[in-house]
Amino acid sequence: MIVETHLDPRATGELLGDAHPLLDQLGSPGEIARTGLTPGALGWRHVTDLTSLRNFLDGYREQVLIPVELPSIVAAYQHAARGEARELIALDAALRGQIVIQPFAVASCRVGQRQLNRLRPMRDQRLVQRYLAALEAGEALGWHTLVYGVSLATFSLPLRQGLQNYIERTVGGFIQSSAKSLRLTEAAGTALMSEQSARIPAGLDAALNAGLAFPATALIGV
Repeated sequence: MIVETHLDPRATGELLGDAHPLLDQLGSPGEIARTGLTPGALGWRHVTDLTSLRNFLDGYREQVLIPVELPSIVAAYQHAARGEARELIALDAALRGQIVIQPFAVASCRVGQRQLNRLRPMRDQRLVQRYLAALEAGEALGWHTLVYGVSLATFSLPLRQGLQNYIERTVGGFIQSSAKSLRLTEAAGTALMSEQSARIPAGLDAALNAGLAFPATALIGV
């Protein structure tokens, strides 16, 4: 028996529109921390002005977004497109060893699990169902970046466009959440977003080009 897949537009729309889970961990906009450049760890300092916000965004981009999040999305997308559930679950497990993302692991997995559960009705999607089963068995955590990549593939959304959307919403979310407390003008926020966006294309291309060379070794430092 073939089960028809019903695509719920809200599933993709809400996934693309979710704020970065780190925002939930940081509290009010005035308490947004900047990323410390200590090896293998994330240190937090309060953002108090435009300079410290820029420093935070620079640290996030160089320590988290480019080396971990974008490659994770690409790898998850490719595993999903190829129906590689075992490899996807292994990637999920490997992310646990990434110290740099531990400060927001709980929030990341909460967002990812919520989005993954929204795909539960798609019973003909074997990879999605196996990922859900692994989550329920405690074999996976459901990182939001992996679920995002799986969702892009499941709904046949362009990968590059999906990555661009992720970058814009994530970086833009940090800036917008700080705008009121820091009294940033719209022009200042737009300029900061443009500045950050100009520094990301190389990392985006590297993630796309790396493909499946990323997950098995890079994440666990073998």
